[in-house]
Amino acid sequence: MDRSHDDAWYFEPLGALRFAPSGHVGGGWNPREQHIAPAFGLLTHLLERHREQRGGGDLALGRLSFDIHGVLPMEAFEVELDVVRPGRTIELVEARIVHGGRTAVVLRAWWLARTDSAALAGTPQSPLPPPEALPSWDFGSVWPGGFVRSVRTRRREQAPGQCVFWVDTDVALLKGETVSPTARLMGLVDIANGATPRVSPERALFPNLDLTAHLLRAPVGAWVGFDTSVSFGPGGVGLTHSWIHDCEGVVGVVSQCLTVRPVAGA
Repeated sequence: MDRSHDDAWYFEPLGALRFAPSGHVGGGWNPREQHIAPAFGLLTHLLERHREQRGGGDLALGRLSFDIHGVLPMEAFEVELDVVRPGRTIELVEARIVHGGRTAVVLRAWWLARTDSAALAGTPQSPLPPPEALPSWDFGSVWPGGFVRSVRTRRREQAPGQCVFWVDTDVALLKGETVSPTARLMGLVDIANGATPRVSPERALFPNLDLTAHLLRAPVGAWVGFDTSVSFGPGGVGLTHSWIHDCEGVVGVVSQCLTVRPVAGA
């Protein structure tokens, strides 16, 4: 359950599907633009709320795929929702953030029927060290913006482009509303791309164009853990890949496609 405070929030509802960002949403590449992480959590929450209002069956979110069509200024925006492929056991839904008549973010998510597969459950992935075993780290030492300053981080870097870390926040995703643990997690996972840069932002820009999450189960607890690696190819394409954990183990994976742009003269 969202354990955040009403006096600190990422978004304020201005109507059923219209929202305004707070200063906590300011981005890392440009604080005058929104960090896209909270928007991912908001879209996830709205999809869950939409399904509950429709009275759908007991389905689980298996995949959430976000495409970033452009930047979002620190201004109010609208959300549109559609069922692309209805079904009782498998369903594909879409949600879009629209600002000034322009689509900025598109989420396509698969809902899957729940079955009892506990006897088959398992993963070869090792658990992360707990948050208290890692040193504190300040995202603000590398990045500007309100979002990175809204989280607490415990981090150990193995090498540039490889680290394990945990994040937590007391900032509510949506003012006046409780959100699910899944929506809360999805409001944090886009931070992975900035957690262990291969090079400093002064040497190259490497924003992500998308984020795809595959989830094994719903998360529990407040802290979200990451086992993250960042790779750059020779032709301007990069990849940030993270195994996502909670206090009980692996929750899923997150991948982000990067456009790598060396800074001239750096």
